[in-house]
Amino acid sequence: MTASRSTTRRRFLATSSAAVAATVVAPSIVTANKADSKNTILGEGDYRYEVIHDWPQLPSKYTWQTTHNVAVDAAENLYVIHEGRTNQKDHPSIFVFDKTGKFIRAFGKQYQGGGHGIEVRSEGNEEFLYVCAYQQVKAFSKLTLTGEVVWHKHAPVESGVYAKDEASNPQKIWGRNRFLPTNFAFLDDGGFLLVDGYGSYYIHRYDKDAKWLSCFGGPGKGEGKFNLPHGIWVDRRGGREQRIIICDRAHHTVQYLTMEGKHIKTQSGYGLPANIDTWKNLMLVPELHARVTILNEKDEVVARLGDDAKRIKSVKGIRNDRKKWLDGRFVHPHDACFGANGDIFVAEWVATGRISKLKRLG
Repeated sequence: MTASRSTTRRRFLATSSAAVAATVVAPSIVTANKADSKNTILGEGDYRYEVIHDWPQLPSKYTWQTTHNVAVDAAENLYVIHEGRTNQKDHPSIFVFDKTGKFIRAFGKQYQGGGHGIEVRSEGNEEFLYVCAYQQVKAFSKLTLTGEVVWHKHAPVESGVYAKDEASNPQKIWGRNRFLPTNFAFLDDGGFLLVDGYGSYYIHRYDKDAKWLSCFGGPGKGEGKFNLPHGIWVDRRGGREQRIIICDRAHHTVQYLTMEGKHIKTQSGYGLPANIDTWKNLMLVPELHARVTILNEKDEVVARLGDDAKRIKSVKGIRNDRKKWLDGRFVHPHDACFGANGDIFVAEWVATGRISKLKRLG
């Protein structure tokens, strides 16, 4: 999101050497129908949302594929990146919609087969997209909002954690010495962090000119080490020092680190947490185990929306079969972001793609 918005878009408790469970304020979510709406209402009190599944619509010449991440610009346009298919090289990987859900444009065919992370950042008077891709693409880029490439880069082999040919000859090879980036977080000095969530499990620090500086993290059992560090965010909410937040997905935890990458604390109680966003005092955590969690400034859970985790984990093939999906319930939230007014946009890791809008009512 924008640098003014980088504090709100993609966007715990006493320091502890052991994982600590999230304090739950409102664990149960009531689903009901509003009399004047055909859509399902999720949540209670200040955390009530009208669910609009399949909110944006594509022109017939394009198809939804596996949706991965979402971001919103200052004009409230929504950017959606999907993984794409390698056998459709000319199909765009990025779709853009206005604030009513109307299609605007598409681009990004270079990410087909590997599209993953997308963020919008304000730099001076301009906004740019930061995009990363995994699988055989293995790259990250800075683009204009209409898709022109500012720069395009591959693995930082100077870090010493990758195979020597990982930058010059990217292939669909996985491993801890491979580069499979998943997401970005933006720094106040103009630089950024890039998390290699499917590859080395390291977090790379770059300066404002996209020059590699250093890295931290790597594989391990927690406390600054990771098992699939998928999402990353800089928490700039008021009343606290800035912290790096990382979704340690395969450990089902969220880790808090200093801006230098030192472990502060770990919060448990998630089901494959995938990403982070913040808005005002709230933090948003989409979980692949079929729900979206909202926490307050005290890191207390205030809402868990669309929870269908028990059924999703027990029903085979559900991500590929829309007939098994339930209204007002999620399948696999892979990313979510806040809009300017607190609405939430959710991208799900499902074969046909699905973007839902949660219209804020509270």
